[in-house]
Amino acid sequence: MRKLSVRFKQVRPTKHAILHHDNARPHASRQTEEALQKMNFVVMPHPSYSPNLAPSDFYLFPKLKEHLRGNHYESNEGVEAAVRHWFRQKCVDIFTDGMRQLVRRWQVCVDRDGDNVE
Repeated sequence: MRKLSVRFKQVRPTKHAILHHDNARPHASRQTEEALQKMNFVVMPHPSYSPNLAPSDFYLFPKLKEHLRGNHYESNEGVEAAVRHWFRQKCVDIFTDGMRQLVRRWQVCVDRDGDNVE
């Protein structure tokens, strides 16, 4: 997280970072919360049992899986290289689209008083 904080300050020095993560124990630990406060990250709340509000789950990983489907790799290193290559060839639009979908999904969640969103 320190590397992320340093990089964020380099790229967007006048902006505040908003971090979105699920409520997994490592993410919600006191130590993690204290570190995030020290780095001035604002944490966006995430309802329990709501993977459909995590852009990696509803948007990013399905696209990555689609790209990897049908390929066979000789080693973990081969998979890692394919994933790195896929990320490097993506333009910013793929991430922007995922965030737009997140905003729509959050609005549905708010409209439903926190109920699960599909």
